[in-house]
Amino acid sequence: MSTRAVRQSLKTSELLGVPFVPVREEIASAATSPETPAEATGAADPPSAPGSGSRIEALEALRREHDAGCPHCTTVTGHTQTVFGEGNPDADLMFVGEAPGAEEDRTGRPFVGRAGQKLEEMIRAMGLDRGDVYIANVLKSRPPDNRTPLADEIAGCAPYLAEQIRIIEPRVIVALGGPAAKFMLDTATGITKLRGTWAQFDAGGLVVDVMPTFHPAYLLRNYTRDTRERVWADLQAVLTKLKSE
Repeated sequence: MSTRAVRQSLKTSELLGVPFVPVREEIASAATSPETPAEATGAADPPSAPGSGSRIEALEALRREHDAGCPHCTTVTGHTQTVFGEGNPDADLMFVGEAPGAEEDRTGRPFVGRAGQKLEEMIRAMGLDRGDVYIANVLKSRPPDNRTPLADEIAGCAPYLAEQIRIIEPRVIVALGGPAAKFMLDTATGITKLRGTWAQFDAGGLVVDVMPTFHPAYLLRNYTRDTRERVWADLQAVLTKLKSE
């Protein structure tokens, strides 16, 4: 086992508390393009993601279009700012949650609260850094009292997520939690039954493999060995998929 694999083994046992099956270095590295090496990111500032200038420009143009015209986010008033998404615009791996929370609303960045810290631990356990992937939500504005997004809210905001996906062209998406998985898979089935089974999302002509798994906030609330093992199994399946294609 390589030195990196040993370090990853110890890190994963510490972060997820599950028996570790070493992920080969070349599998983890498959989540990033050779020309875009992984870069660690600071907690205070958004990561300066490497990647194609045209994709960066397209995402920025989409952000402006969303903030000016989203049928949902331009009509609600319970948030202080929108949270569009961030990360590597050339990422092979994308994580999609349901909506920003209080800390995300304050900072304008996705997944920076306690659930975000847990997501970063999950990403590191995969042998990756936050700057290697792209992170977004179905909704770009915080629902009142952090409640679950409503169907009409999703219908208004989700087309912008689909366009984000078309720009980034990830090979795999991890749908975090029930609302994100239900939207992407167009189903009413709960996340407990959905997780661990591959599905696909059609982002308007671009079909992407999707792995549903538990939201990091659920993992924090239900920090049992069984839940951690299920999440880790889902993440391992993602790494294997990235290597196999």
